[in-house]
Amino acid sequence: MSESRAKGQEAQDGLTYEQARDELTQTVALLESGEVPLSQALKLWERGEQLADICDKWLAGALERLEPVKDGEGS
Repeated sequence: MSESRAKGQEAQDGLTYEQARDELTQTVALLESGEVPLSQALKLWERGEQLADICDKWLAGALERLEPVKDGEGS
């Protein structure tokens, strides 16, 4: 993912990697507490899935940007 694509991803999702990761951490903590009603737990689970996808996209983009550097080391 190029830098411009990464910025576009942030604009599309509205979250940076760090923001998505932090919200996901909070979401997991709430789910693990077992203190939320089932209906809220289901909504939290769905939001957690969305946040995990956002994080995956950011990480895939970072790996994509590192590949040329990695490939250049072997030359």
